[in-house]
Amino acid sequence: MGIVVQKFGGTSVGSIERIKNVANRVINTVNNGDKVVVVVSAMGKSTDELVSLAKGISQKPSKREMDMLLTTGEQVTISLLVMALQEKGYDAVSLTGWQAGIITEPCHSDARINNFNETRISSHLAAGKIVIVAGFQGVTDDGEITTLGRGGSDTTAVALAAGLKADRCDIFTDVTGVFTTDPRVVKGARKLSSISYDEMLELANLGAGVLHPRAVEFAKNYHVKLSVRSSMVEEEGTIIEEEVSMEENLVVRGLAFESNVTKISVCSMPNNLSGLSNLFTTLAANNINVDIIIQNVSESENTNISFSIHSEKLAETLEVLEANRKQLQFEEVRYESGLAKVSIVGSGMISNPGVAGQMFKVLSDNGIFIKMVSTSEIKVSTVLDQSDMVKAVEVLHEAFDLANVKIPQINA
Repeated sequence: MGIVVQKFGGTSVGSIERIKNVANRVINTVNNGDKVVVVVSAMGKSTDELVSLAKGISQKPSKREMDMLLTTGEQVTISLLVMALQEKGYDAVSLTGWQAGIITEPCHSDARINNFNETRISSHLAAGKIVIVAGFQGVTDDGEITTLGRGGSDTTAVALAAGLKADRCDIFTDVTGVFTTDPRVVKGARKLSSISYDEMLELANLGAGVLHPRAVEFAKNYHVKLSVRSSMVEEEGTIIEEEVSMEENLVVRGLAFESNVTKISVCSMPNNLSGLSNLFTTLAANNINVDIIIQNVSESENTNISFSIHSEKLAETLEVLEANRKQLQFEEVRYESGLAKVSIVGSGMISNPGVAGQMFKVLSDNGIFIKMVSTSEIKVSTVLDQSDMVKAVEVLHEAFDLANVKIPQINA
């Protein structure tokens, strides 16, 4: 008898009927002889509704109180799912994130998991119970409730799987697996039977919404067997694993894209060794995540530094920069919103030079102007006008022939 961790997202538990369906999926796993821990998100759009309620009172509510509010969404789901299981004659118990032993750093709204005490879950499993855990939440060492950021239920599930040494972790969602790109945008997108941790981590960080990046980090670091599959239909999903055999000519494995990107330029900063360090240390200290960075290098005493952020962080970023203007010694800040990021990802890029050039040529041939570029061994990211985002994804998906490459099936 092994331990299986299953995670069901908001769409999967979006109604009473869907919660009953999840109960049936869980029961099937239990009947196969496994001990089961289930992590659930809030029902449907309930988190958005809670955010809307808060905005009706304050346009800038405190992050602590937002965490107190938002964690109630998952608590509704865990209770209802336990009731559904009990109605079918199965012994189950619900636990909040803090009851489950998830300890986080002292950071509201986007905390990282520091530790996991598996004692309580293990005792319930030993007693033959199905354990239902609220995703997306934890508690600090001094008792403050925290949330893990949007998509944090994925991280909860993988962290539990790692801590419990589970046989596998199944992420159930409203799609049947990981696709070459979003099938709602590109009709020719197709499901991958497998993908490496590194490739999935890049895709997740670059905007693919299938898995939370920290969940993939946990899976890679603790060698968790991870799969993404549909909660609606019985179908093999996508396995995320350490290495995937290189299929012939499969240089690019996927395309990710993200809207609501803003480019910020900090102008006329001192052109010295400490300038970059001071700027990005200040931003990091205020929990502002920076993506692509460009420095305009010259022999003058001053330099311009540009970087991209998510647009929802614009007001906060401008406030932080203004508050530290004297320390950072810049003259002005300019910004450009209405941008998007489009990226290609594939471990095959390591041994295939010229992929970036091909990407740039395809975009240029289609009249798409590139504003920023970032590269790594297995990805190339471009920032461009948001109005060009869908077109860019479509032409790149076609150019790298992602609709036609045959990938051998791997049994889940």
